[in-house]
Amino acid sequence: MGCFGNILWFICGGFVSGLGWCAAGCLWCITIVGIPVGLQCFKFASLSFWPFGKEVRYGGGAGSMLLNIIWLIVTGLPMAAGSALMGALLCVTIVGIPFGLQHFKIAKLALMPFGSEIF
Repeated sequence: MGCFGNILWFICGGFVSGLGWCAAGCLWCITIVGIPVGLQCFKFASLSFWPFGKEVRYGGGAGSMLLNIIWLIVTGLPMAAGSALMGALLCVTIVGIPFGLQHFKIAKLALMPFGSEIF
């Protein structure tokens, strides 16, 4: 299911979403101050391209917590709300449930990207 789900996800919007996150990451990495945000955009891009079969592990210390709070205020809440809404809409149908669960995974990562790792 993972391979088929990734292919279907990639064709139905994952490619465009991943490219958007890559472009945002490149723009953020132009400035030295924006490099941490750019790296998080690349983390979202890797998950946006192929979300099935990937696991997100959360961790980090006080520095990541501080950056997560700033991220949450500036970018995280709208991003998480959008992914959660898409996940809820997709979970209305039985066929959309696996895709909705992937949106919930992205929404959770949108709340706390600093200190997390994608495996």
